[in-house]
This record gives sequence, structure tokens and C-alpha cells, in this order.
Amino acid sequence: MNEPEAVAERYARRTAGDRYSLVRPDVWQTVHERQRAMLGFFAREGLGDLSAVRLMEVGCGAGGNLLELLRAGFRPEHLSGVELLADRFAAARAVLPPSLALHAGDALQLEVPAASLDIVFVSTVFSSLLDDGFQQRLADTMWRWVRPGGAVLWYDFTVNNPRNRDVRGVPLSRVRALFPHGRIATRRVTLAPPIARTVTRLHPALYTLFNTLPVLRTHALCWIAKP
Repeated sequence: MNEPEAVAERYARRTAGDRYSLVRPDVWQTVHERQRAMLGFFAREGLGDLSAVRLMEVGCGAGGNLLELLRAGFRPEHLSGVELLADRFAAARAVLPPSLALHAGDALQLEVPAASLDIVFVSTVFSSLLDDGFQQRLADTMWRWVRPGGAVLWYDFTVNNPRNRDVRGVPLSRVRALFPHGRIATRRVTLAPPIARTVTRLHPALYTLFNTLPVLRTHALCWIAKP
């Protein structure tokens, strides 16, 4: 079994229920925190006008991140996504504009011209890839797509989840190894989900209080700039 097939099999075993529903206070606060940090990177890079920025999301899921980017000011004709899992691809296609290009299947099989994208966005994908060689091939492919002066925008968790053997954390040392030529700026974000779920049951404001402690943040948002 190759790694894309293994990923599909591992996802088929998951039963998330409503754990990632935006109506849950832990989820919407996590999403808002990540959005603020991402927009902060755009502002720092001088990307005040996002309408001409060309971005592809690798592992776009049901399209939630691409919808966020549309609201931020990206144009649908300059956005694209690729999704391995057929049900998630169908869900994304149902909610995203027709002019936004979506591709089904393995990202390594896409014919994307080199240096044709300003940003390649990848969110909680590499933590689901347990084959180191496949991780590196995907990272190399994404890097080839990015133009000089562009970047890979990365979001993923850095620590292992002892309750889920189908994923593993991607520490910053591994991110640097995957993109050895990139200039990496990092922000630690996202209150550890088990803690977030527990404290927000008492009051949503406790997310912000506990998140003031950097040691409790489990994810990294990285801007990996290509010289």
C-alpha cells in the first residue's frame, strides 16, 4: 500500500462527529486565532491587496480554508486546491465557486508549472503522512511550485497525540529539514485541543486565558519564504 492509499484508509477509520464543528467554542476560537496569525503574516509581507495573489491549498478538505481566503480578499480564479479523499473533494466542490479550480487525487500527480504560485498552503497534512520519504517528495513538489519571493504557508501540530497513532507531530526541526532552503518565520498557536475543549465548557473566555501560556500551544504556523 502506498502512502496516499494508507492515508485514505486511516481517515476512513476516524469518527470525528461534531468535534470540529464551528459552533463549538473551542473550535471557533482556534480558527479565529489561526486566521489572525495568518493575516498577520500577509500584512508583514506587504500583501495588503490579496486579489492578485495566486495560492493553492494542498489537502483542501471540504473547502473551509479556501472559503476563509475568499473572504480575506483572494479572487476565486487565483485560488486552487487539491484533495485526496473523494468525499471531502465533493464537499468542497459543492460550496466553492466554479471558477476556483479543484483537483482530486494525489498532489504529486498534478502538473503544476514550476514557480507558478505565490503561496502554497498546507494545513494539518504532514502530520497525517507517516512515510518520511513521501513527506519529503511532497515538500519538494510544493517548493518547486512556489515562485522565488513566494512562500509555503504551513500549519500543523508539533507534538504527538498519544490517543491517535494514525498521526504524528511535525516538530520545527522536521519543517526545517523538509524545506532546507526556506527562510522560516514561525508563530506558536492553538491551545492544546484537549485543554481547549475542557476549559471552554466552563466559559469560552478561558481559551484566551490558558492560551497566554506558550507551553500549552501545540501548533505552529510558519511562513517559509523562498529566496
